[in-house]
Amino acid sequence: MSALPRIGAKLAAGERLDGDDGLALFMEPDLLALGQLANAERERRHGDRTFFNVNMRYEATNVCEASCSFCAFAKLEEGAPGAHTATHEEAWKALAEHPDPKLTELHMVNGLHPGLPFEWYEQLLSGWKRVRPEVHLKCFTGVEIHYFAEKFGMSHTEVLTRLRAAGLDSMPGGGAEILHPDVRGRISNDKADGEQYLAAHGAAHRLGMKTNCTMLYGHIETFEHRVDHLLRLRAQQEETGGFQCFIPLAFHNENNSLQKLPEPTAVDDLRTIAVSRLMLDNIDHIKAYWVSMGIDTAQMALRFGADDLDGTIVGESIYHSAGSTVPMGLTRDALVRLIREAGRIPVERDTEYGIVEELPRAARPEAAMKVRERNAEKKSLNVLSTGAAS
Repeated sequence: MSALPRIGAKLAAGERLDGDDGLALFMEPDLLALGQLANAERERRHGDRTFFNVNMRYEATNVCEASCSFCAFAKLEEGAPGAHTATHEEAWKALAEHPDPKLTELHMVNGLHPGLPFEWYEQLLSGWKRVRPEVHLKCFTGVEIHYFAEKFGMSHTEVLTRLRAAGLDSMPGGGAEILHPDVRGRISNDKADGEQYLAAHGAAHRLGMKTNCTMLYGHIETFEHRVDHLLRLRAQQEETGGFQCFIPLAFHNENNSLQKLPEPTAVDDLRTIAVSRLMLDNIDHIKAYWVSMGIDTAQMALRFGADDLDGTIVGESIYHSAGSTVPMGLTRDALVRLIREAGRIPVERDTEYGIVEELPRAARPEAAMKVRERNAEKKSLNVLSTGAAS
């Protein structure tokens, strides 16, 4: 028997869902009914508004001493085939020459490079702020912050205070993977554990910084592990606030140690979005990351609980290393079209969800507009050919 009527009644009464509810939602066979429940919660919070931004990705180094089994991005040492560490000049030039004048965010995630001094990262940030001071720097995962703290003998707070002074504005959510130790110990045992990841974000929140959070799903974890992960994020948010968006990240299986595992399907993607929206009652935004789940599924997720489509994401290489076949970036117009075609209202935001521009809703679905345009074009061609014959 479906648990949705009982869970729907709890939601209507304003009661918080528990772990058993989360597991029941993941086990619910009626995907569309689950999506409707999540969509109702999404629309209660945001109506038809769907957020996106104009951003770029930059990975300054893929050299990483961790050996996560799911990762196709990292190279274990400098000089290994495919290893790359940018110079400051290369990094600064990439931002300076980014062609979009509407760019509002640079998003950076790196490997855990054993050979770079802490000052190298401070200089990187301060140089970017000199080049384009208006661009928000969302850099360094909780895993990276913890790595810096251990390597350079500082607390999380000391690391973040120095990086903020150099130009850091906020943190991305990467590195959460699965927080439960039974899974984390098997897929990423030589980097920050779940508690350390959360502690780094908690330190950022206490400094007044906004951060995101993630979950890598669809590999060796169970639904129970996913629910546990969501509850741990919810508890951290209860304690320190500061999480502004949750991003489920679909596992990709190319060029890594887990390549024999199947990737999650679109059904799993949509189910995970929906359950996340219902369980994370104190995190305002759920993102459909089109790079990981594909453009089509991300567009559908806007009716399954997601209210954010991420951004233009020019320059992403982590998922592309693992076999993602989506484009290396989308234009602002393409994002607007995807949102409008889903029947939603496109809202361009900055990193902290300040509104840059709210665009009008499409009068009709984009596909219908195309048909109408083609028919009009045909009609005008017929008129022209008739006139020419006469």
